[in-house]
Amino acid sequence: MTLIDQFGRTIQYLRISVTDRCNFRCRYCMPLEGLPWLPKSDILSYEEIAEVVRQLAPLGLRRVRLTGGEPTIRPQVSRLVAMLRAVPQVEDIALSTNGVKLPGLASELAAAGLDRVNISADSLRADRIVAIARRDLGFDPVQAAMAAESAGLDPIKLNVVVMRGTNDDEVVDFARLTLEHPWHVRFIELMPVGEMETLTDEHVVPSDEVLSRISTALGRLEASGGPARGNGPAAYWRLAGARGTIGVITPMTHTYCGSCNRVRLTADGRLRTCLFGDHEVDLRTPLRSGIPLEPFVRQAMAEKPQAHALLSRRNGGLRALSQVGG
Repeated sequence: MTLIDQFGRTIQYLRISVTDRCNFRCRYCMPLEGLPWLPKSDILSYEEIAEVVRQLAPLGLRRVRLTGGEPTIRPQVSRLVAMLRAVPQVEDIALSTNGVKLPGLASELAAAGLDRVNISADSLRADRIVAIARRDLGFDPVQAAMAAESAGLDPIKLNVVVMRGTNDDEVVDFARLTLEHPWHVRFIELMPVGEMETLTDEHVVPSDEVLSRISTALGRLEASGGPARGNGPAAYWRLAGARGTIGVITPMTHTYCGSCNRVRLTADGRLRTCLFGDHEVDLRTPLRSGIPLEPFVRQAMAEKPQAHALLSRRNGGLRALSQVGG
């Protein structure tokens, strides 16, 4: 059985937000003062999350990603990884993290069954990391990536949200990491969302400009297939002799909705069918009432929009990206 939306796209990938909380306040993701946290009673338990996956797996779900907020601040997240690993149909379990806790958790997560990790890394400079994250937690993205590599997590992706005047002067430094490490550095176009009023279209750096800067500084880029495992919309390139790749994710200049294969489960149990759409279906209520989820999931597939409306500045009511884990 498969999950196919109204436009014929096969949905195999579920992004699961395990918490709306985060230990950072990144400028493009969450207001400095934070947001009102969801009540604990509204948050799905690990057992409930695993049950959602168990019910979706026979319908074609094959890949899951744990997100937040910041997923590693929820206690014993490796226990959830192990529960998901026990679902026979699930082929791939990934984690998106700001990386702060990764040096201490990478081995435990790998042992529980985590396959791979995406690390948010918006600067290589300590002072700038603090300025962007608006928290000083001693984060070093290279150290976090090396810890993940040592734990056997593969592939390792570093996600860089490029902001003009803030960190766009580091794109070449990030690209240079791929010469020495088998990592996949992905440059993401800034998405001005919700209350992030200090970041506007003027701060968006188009992916074509990013690639041009890199090729001018480091040499010709060849199109690449990217990592062997992955679910994302990135287009990949490689420098001559590089061990890793350079990717670009282009929500602002080259939309990729036509090949969308994903839906999102919010921390409070709503199935959101588009990151920037306003369509979502409540799964928590039937789940806690013991009602099978399949009819609700198929309803969601029948109503999944064809494309997001971010370019029209409609973001589905999001106040911050942290609400759905990006």
